[in-house]
Amino acid sequence: MSNTSGALYILSAPSGAGKTSLVKALLAQDDQVCVSVSHTTRAIRQGEQDGVDYNFVGQEDFSRLVDQQQMLEYATVFENSYGTSRQWVQTSLEQGQDVILEIDWQGRDQVLAIFPHAVAITILPPSQVALQKRLQGRGTDSDVIIARRMAEAHKEISQYGGSQYLVINDDFNQALADLQCIFTCRRLKTPQQAVNHHQLLVELLSTGD
Repeated sequence: MSNTSGALYILSAPSGAGKTSLVKALLAQDDQVCVSVSHTTRAIRQGEQDGVDYNFVGQEDFSRLVDQQQMLEYATVFENSYGTSRQWVQTSLEQGQDVILEIDWQGRDQVLAIFPHAVAITILPPSQVALQKRLQGRGTDSDVIIARRMAEAHKEISQYGGSQYLVINDDFNQALADLQCIFTCRRLKTPQQAVNHHQLLVELLSTGD
């Protein structure tokens, strides 16, 4: 693990753009990255695990965390509340771990106000038709919910300019490579490399006997 602090990455995308699948693939090949597990008030779904997929809490507990300013960002989506633990993120970064937040554009803007050096990335589908097909292909939502998600997607997409990077998820492998490139480039910056390769730099700059 690096001796420098980790970097904070914010990934935003409309529902159905493939963000979760891309993050899962990224984690499988990059052990320097972890994903923040959000708190939510929504009911746990079949196959989900508390503390792994989400930290499932009641509305009263969620409101208390907000009142105590323990949430880095929070929002209400489809009548359910979601939020990110401020302490967990700060501790992970201090331990040198890169942290991914999977949040919407509003959460992104909240976090950037606190962590202006965070790296914001928006992931978009190749077309509206492709997005709708992906949502329908899940087989988990009614036509009414899909219509709501498409409307929300338009709002999310319209805010792409708030991110420093834009990844189009048309070909999955290419999108994954693009995403990994963003992480790699940040790690190659001089301050990070100067710490990681301190001994090498000392030797290279040595004038000898």
